[in-house]
Amino acid sequence: MPLAAPATLADEALLPVNATLGVVLGVLLAAAVTVVAVARLSDQEGHGYARAVATAGLRAAAQLAAVSYLIGWVVRAVPLLLCFVALMFAVAVRTAGRRITGNRTWWWTAAPIGAGVLPVVAVLLLTGLVPVEGIALIPVTGILIGGALTATVLSGRRALDELRQRHGEVEAGLALGLLDRDARLEIARPAASDALLPGLDQTRTVGLVTLPGAFVGMLLGGASPVLAGAVQLFVLVALMAVQAVAVTVVLELVARGRLHRG
Repeated sequence: MPLAAPATLADEALLPVNATLGVVLGVLLAAAVTVVAVARLSDQEGHGYARAVATAGLRAAAQLAAVSYLIGWVVRAVPLLLCFVALMFAVAVRTAGRRITGNRTWWWTAAPIGAGVLPVVAVLLLTGLVPVEGIALIPVTGILIGGALTATVLSGRRALDELRQRHGEVEAGLALGLLDRDARLEIARPAASDALLPGLDQTRTVGLVTLPGAFVGMLLGGASPVLAGAVQLFVLVALMAVQAVAVTVVLELVARGRLHRG
């Protein structure tokens, strides 16, 4: 039957969910943990990342298993769908705050993530490009929240690290008459702006170096290459807008002392 072809193509192209896949995943995770441990990769406080890598892999398996079943349930009603989207946002805010500050100021990370994601999602819903349906809203919103999370964490950590290392230059700016906010911005802005580089590189090299998930997923689902390319272009441009707003808001929060480490 004609309608069965796309599904058959996707089933054949995707990884089979069987014992072999489980073994390969376990070996890859063990290899990642071993390399990190042998290389002694750690943060600035000397905490090794081996345990974090292992925990992240196990958590990803558990969370994806749960979400795979949960999504099929929440798409049946709009209130449940919105609650799930709110849960994604809350987890992103908590994760970003813990990575950047680790103190009571963590909740300020809701501002950059929300400021980047909410306007874009609102435009998509109001224009009808994305319907209020779980099958479309959840993955699109998840991609945008994930991009905002990455930009927020990278810009926040880099900005605070730079202010700590170049504290003397901030003091010099204050001595010259700059306001505290302006002195902090002059030091933190270049470092925080580097958070845009991953998104820029991905957009510049799309189709030449990598074929991102949205493009590949639509092809495996039976969409035409032109449609898949259009959707991927939309995702990349939307992500750049979201991340630009997130980095800008993070910079302002750091400059005003809302996000800090002590």
